[in-house]
Amino acid sequence: MAIAYFYFHAELNHFLPRHHKQVRISHVFEEKASIKDMIESLGVPHPEVDFLNVNGEYVNFSYIVSDGDTINVYPISARNVIIPSISVLPEPLSTICFVVDIHLGKLATSLRLLGFDTLYRNDYEDEKLAQISSSQGRILLTRDKGLLMRSLVTHGYYVRNTNPQQQIIEVLQRFDLFELIAPFKRCLRCNGLLETVDKQSIIEQVPEKVRSQIDRFQRCQDCDRIYWKGSHYERLQQFIDGVLNSQRNE
Repeated sequence: MAIAYFYFHAELNHFLPRHHKQVRISHVFEEKASIKDMIESLGVPHPEVDFLNVNGEYVNFSYIVSDGDTINVYPISARNVIIPSISVLPEPLSTICFVVDIHLGKLATSLRLLGFDTLYRNDYEDEKLAQISSSQGRILLTRDKGLLMRSLVTHGYYVRNTNPQQQIIEVLQRFDLFELIAPFKRCLRCNGLLETVDKQSIIEQVPEKVRSQIDRFQRCQDCDRIYWKGSHYERLQQFIDGVLNSQRNE
């Protein structure tokens, strides 16, 4: 029988049961295992971890835990006070894009509204989500801790907030995306890119009242849905302004 001592820092405590939060955890084990596997056995998904310190030295996920080890596990926010020599986070993606689980449909719509490439379907199963994240280089956003623990998932994030308006701000802050916001460039329904179209080419596809009031239209390149600045536009613009103001108020 062996024992290792774990301490999880900052927001990683979100994943722990109450009796394990903000305390040293004495973890008893019989068979040797990687530090990655032990961390997840305690409830923390590996994509949430930035760096690891064992007995005063930084290690990667392949480290095999030994009897008596003292292990500190840090999230990315800890970089505000600590600069580690080794990080277990993968290299940042060259292009920021997302795949979103079934519980985050409103978040997916908000990300598309702000111009971010975001895949979402309400029939994606966990295995499919993990495969898409891995094969297409997409950040997996989820409220399912078990999904983040799948070995295929390298870039992922557990969305803490349950309020959709707070969720979008949380994700923008986590990935530092405010400067990349480009509203009204993607289809809210299918994620396709929008293109400006001549009014006469789509005149039969819009309501008669709209024809007499609106002259500028956009069409989704994938699903052909037509967009224009109608009564809904002001509501969407207010939402966007609220998101941008949240950054200024930080």
